[in-house]
Parts: sequence; C-alpha cells; structure tokens
Amino acid sequence: MLRQQANTEHVADSVLSKSKLTLIVVQCIVACIISQSAILLWFGFSVQTSLIDSSISVCLLGITCYLIANSLQYYRPEKNGYLLMLLYCSILASLWLLVNNYTLDKLILNDPYYSEFLYNSLPIRFFIGLLMIGLIAMISLVWYTQLDQKETEKRKLEAETLARNAELYNLRQQLQPHFLFNSLNSITALIGSRPEEARKMIHQLSDFLRGTLKKEDQQPVSLIDELEHLQLYLDIEKVRFGHRLSTDISYNEACKTKKLPPMILQPIVENAIKFGLYDTTGVVTISIFGEYDENELHVTVQNPYDPDTTRPKNGTGFGLSGVKRRLHLLFGRTDLLETTSYGHIFTTKVKIPQI
Repeated sequence: MLRQQANTEHVADSVLSKSKLTLIVVQCIVACIISQSAILLWFGFSVQTSLIDSSISVCLLGITCYLIANSLQYYRPEKNGYLLMLLYCSILASLWLLVNNYTLDKLILNDPYYSEFLYNSLPIRFFIGLLMIGLIAMISLVWYTQLDQKETEKRKLEAETLARNAELYNLRQQLQPHFLFNSLNSITALIGSRPEEARKMIHQLSDFLRGTLKKEDQQPVSLIDELEHLQLYLDIEKVRFGHRLSTDISYNEACKTKKLPPMILQPIVENAIKFGLYDTTGVVTISIFGEYDENELHVTVQNPYDPDTTRPKNGTGFGLSGVKRRLHLLFGRTDLLETTSYGHIFTTKVKIPQI
C-alpha cells in the first residue's frame, strides 16, 4: 500500500515537473519572439515583418533544439566525443539557418532592405543559433546523466533490498530446523524412559510451531506477544530439564506494547539454557527483563555459567550470530547485541530501536 502510494506520488511529481518545464519553454519562446521583434523594430522594419521574422526564426530554432535534446536521450557521447558533439551542433545550426532564411525570403518578398539585412545577418544568426543549440545540448546532457544516475541508484537500492529480505528469510528458515532438531532429539530421549512427558512435549512443540507459522516473516510484534510465544518454548525446555530449569520473566509496563522482530529472543534464551544447564546438575534460573529507555526496547537475558567448563564468546554459534545479523539487516547497526560475563553470570542484552 505504501509502495503504491509512493509510486502515485512519484507519477504526480513527474507530471507536475513536465508541466512546469513545458510552461517554462513556452515562456522562453514568447520572450525570444518579443525580444527579436523589438530589435527588428529598432532597425526600422514594420511590425508585420518583425513578427514574421522573429516567429519563424524562434519556432524553427525551438524545433532544432528539441531534436538535439531528444536525440541525446538515446545517445550521449563518450568523454572524448565532445568535438563530435560540437560538429553535430554546427550542422544543426547550419540546417536551421538554411531553412530559416529560405522560408523568410519566400514570405517577405516586397522589402529589398530586409533581404539585404537578412543576408548580412547570416553570421550573427548562425552564431546565436549555434550558441542556443549548444546550450540546450549541454543542459540535456546534464539532465539525462542525472536521470541515469538516479535510475542506477534506484536499481541498486532495489537489489540491496531484495538481497537483504532474502537473507532475513534465510535466517528465519535456518532457525526452525535448528530448534526442531534439538526438540526432536529430546523427545526421542524421553520416549523410552518418560513416555507421558514425551507426549506432553510433542503437544507443546506442536503449539509452538503453529504459533510460529502464524507470524509474518518480518512484521514486528509486541513484547508481550513475543514473551507469550517464548513461554511455549520454555515449557518445552522444562519438560526436558524438569525442576532444573527455572525462569524469571519481568518487564516495565512502559515496554509491554513496544515492538521487536518476531522470534528474536528465542535463540538468545536457547543460548542461555545451553551455557547455563548443559554442564551443571543443580537448579538454574534464566532471568529475562524488559525495559524501555531512550526510544529503545532493551531486553536482558542472564544465565549462570561455570567459566571453568564453558567459554561463552560474543556471537558464537548460530544463535547469537544469527540474531546479530538479523538486527544489522533490519536496523543497519552493529551495536544492538551485547554480551558480557561477570563472575558466574553471563548477560546478553538486545536493543530494539522503536521506529
């Protein structure tokens, strides 16, 4: 809808620009006719002769200028081809002068003084014609070159947008198998020893995947909706780890409706569970806290870890690196994901600008 509206505005702007340009051209033609008529009147010619001379000369010159401007739309000389362009302008000026003088000579027959004036003014008329045609040629070259550059930039931007959307889609598609394989492995492990819990986990996994399919790829969701969907994932993990996994989720009221990309928190929490529970046997609490600060939604995920058995790194594995890449593609910034470790606590903080 927005793209269609932008295209409509662009078309309207183009029509308006063409209308303005046409008006300017008409005004210039009228001004030239009046100026040339005034000069001829000053030389002592009649009003009729002055109007005929100026109208024919200016209109034929306008047609010649249109021809060169239109031809430059399809052909533009190379950097070393300006001498050829000068020759082309000179030929057009000569043709204009021949047609103009022939026409005026046939229309104004009863004024010998005008015929002599017309012959004597040939060099001046040629110089003025060449100057006008050359000026129009230069303006046309600059105009069409700028149009080509804008069109090239537009195509480049469209290509970059398509590539960015394709990569975002690829990242989202990678996330599903990544999480699904882990869950299926856990279900396989539970089937033999705890079949009821395995059945419960299958139902929870079904609910989680159904909710994931309902989300549009890049449409932002509110924090409260993302946390509700994240809770489905946490319920699945609690079946795997039992009483060992505990969660503490809190947020400020101001950030409940703030937007963030869908499925942006699940890889972060999965990373926290990986480093927090895989090498321990006790109870581990994963803390998730949301706050709104300076037009940004901040979500902090903390998990305990043992620095002697685990070595968390910035952006290691698919999870954090995928999140960081998605944030960069969506917002054009590389500082939206931060990881720190202090003591036995590993902290991941994601910042979502509110546009």
